[in-house]
Amino acid sequence: MKVKVLLLMLISLFVGLLGYEIGLNPKQSIAISIFSASILGTLFFWEFRLSFVFVGSGILLLAKVIDLENFIKFASLDVILFLIGMMIVISMLKEAGFFMWLISRVLRVKNLTGRKLFIILMFISSLLSGLMDEVTSIITMVTVILEISDFLDVNPVPLLISSVFATNIGSAQTVLGNPIGVLIAARGKLSFEDFLINALPVSLVVLVITTFLLLIWYRDYIKDISKKLKGHNENKFFLQLISVPSDRKTKISMIIFGITVLLIGLHRRLELLFGVEENTLLILLPIISAGLVMVYRHDKARYYVEHEVEWNALLFFLFLFAQAGVIQASGIGSFIAEKIVSLIGNHPNILSFVVLFSSGFLSGTLDNVVVVSSYIPVIKSLSALHVSLTPLWWALLFGACYGGNITIIGSTANIVAMGILEKQKNIKINFFEWFKIGLIVGILSMAISYLAIIFTQV
Repeated sequence: MKVKVLLLMLISLFVGLLGYEIGLNPKQSIAISIFSASILGTLFFWEFRLSFVFVGSGILLLAKVIDLENFIKFASLDVILFLIGMMIVISMLKEAGFFMWLISRVLRVKNLTGRKLFIILMFISSLLSGLMDEVTSIITMVTVILEISDFLDVNPVPLLISSVFATNIGSAQTVLGNPIGVLIAARGKLSFEDFLINALPVSLVVLVITTFLLLIWYRDYIKDISKKLKGHNENKFFLQLISVPSDRKTKISMIIFGITVLLIGLHRRLELLFGVEENTLLILLPIISAGLVMVYRHDKARYYVEHEVEWNALLFFLFLFAQAGVIQASGIGSFIAEKIVSLIGNHPNILSFVVLFSSGFLSGTLDNVVVVSSYIPVIKSLSALHVSLTPLWWALLFGACYGGNITIIGSTANIVAMGILEKQKNIKINFFEWFKIGLIVGILSMAISYLAIIFTQV
């Protein structure tokens, strides 16, 4: 503990002094030093992450690096509101049993084999991640995987690791899949349609290739599942395990969710039709939908708000986004952007490579929201240097999502899945057991997405 505290203080001080030496003014040096302390504090002491962003933000205001009005302006309340709305809508779906019903429908295929089961779980993991946040998705999938593994008496680890990989890949498909997708869409002025046109096809290609790779990697394990499945296709207990009936509550919840997603998908066209500011409806539609949910399920409204909305995570995001805004407003982002362009030029393909792979490897060790928040001020500042930003936004999205597969702590989905596995089954996955396949999947995914960027200029 003491070593980590000392290391945090020394690195933060060094970053501030280095910034001053290379040309930052005193206020900018203080700002980057405090921002570094918040990031490192999150990395070293994850359970105290709120404390670090709270204290860091207070020091920034006391040091007059930024005033309160602008600090609140940079807190990205638009992104926070979007997330609150979607969390309430998703909690309705979860409570109605929609996700378990969806999985049971798909799993009731004829002549189920280990290969079919593996592929189905991969694609459901990706689908659910694209429809909702990655955490809710992986909690649902882990529950299903542990049930199936218990019934078949097989090791759940390979299925669970593969499901997490698919979840992280799928989280890049739509705006809904990950908080960083909302953040990038809001700051890059990208619509839901932009994600469907540019991010969805890339993620599907990455998912297919990753699934093929994992089928080879776990081939002996999959053969073992096939042996265990023989005879279970006609087993009434197995059919009961994977059968979840849909009631009236589930159907109404599906309709509300379906309409919400449809309207979000059409938000750009609706904004043009009604003459409202770009991305206004992208942010407001989940809030309106959440309001309708709380009217429909008024008996559960308070529960949804108090227990299903991740207030800890949202407060962390809010203060982290505000600190990242300080980096932009103080001119540090512009300073770093100029240094980058002077070193490697302003060619979009080279910049995309740097952004994609650096954010990817950083996301392997840091929470991807932290990584993206740090990169946004620099990317926005590149626009003043006549750099095309669109490829860089996609590079940041792909790097942050796909890079999360590299290590066992690379994304929130990874950590949540491992936590449930350890709690329920007392099974711990070795770091290198994950890393030796995670590194291959991560690098391959980022390479595919980079090729997509340079050849399509998305």
